[in-house]
Amino acid sequence: MALRLPPYQPLPAPDPSQPLLELPVASLQPTQLCVGLAEVRSRQADFLSETSSERRSYLGTKPVPLARSSSGAVWMIDRHHRLRALLELEPDAVAYGYVVLEVTSEAREVVLQELHQRGWLYLQDGRGLGPLHPTALPPNLLGLQDDPYRSLVWKLKKEGVIEAAPLIPFHEFRWGAWLRSRPLPPFSSLNLEPALPAARTFARSGAASRLAGWKGHG
Repeated sequence: MALRLPPYQPLPAPDPSQPLLELPVASLQPTQLCVGLAEVRSRQADFLSETSSERRSYLGTKPVPLARSSSGAVWMIDRHHRLRALLELEPDAVAYGYVVLEVTSEAREVVLQELHQRGWLYLQDGRGLGPLHPTALPPNLLGLQDDPYRSLVWKLKKEGVIEAAPLIPFHEFRWGAWLRSRPLPPFSSLNLEPALPAARTFARSGAASRLAGWKGHG
């Protein structure tokens, strides 16, 4: 099964001559319906090993691309796992971002439509069903569903079975959709072990060669 997503516009990089915005993480509205909780928990462990100043310094190197309405409401177009992890640990945490889309309307529906037209929304739910209507997106990161297949792909990337493809939006979800069509034993985001041996074999097989990030048996 292929994940059919609309064509997308590349996200602009931050302008080094412009200062980053500092925003409460709790104020950022997501542009996807789900995350992989295995990655969220891993990122939380990383945050807990850092001091507060180290954490802020790190976040400054990972600015969030943002869309902003005329009323000042903001949507994040990346970094969902990292900031969901942080928000659970620190409800008043701040993040750094830069605006890639200014929308001359305060209506949420208009902003979501502008994002959708650019291919900057992921509208499949935690079971891989969709696309849902953009208004199904939750108002904050804590409302994101868990997608265990997204967790599985994160683990395969971490092991080097799948190559990263940062220029392709929702790269890991595309792999997750493909793995959903393979016969895997029951597993969860917090217990990936039952599915990993078969998932590694499938991800290395020639059947997956059309997916970006395929490495084969190398």
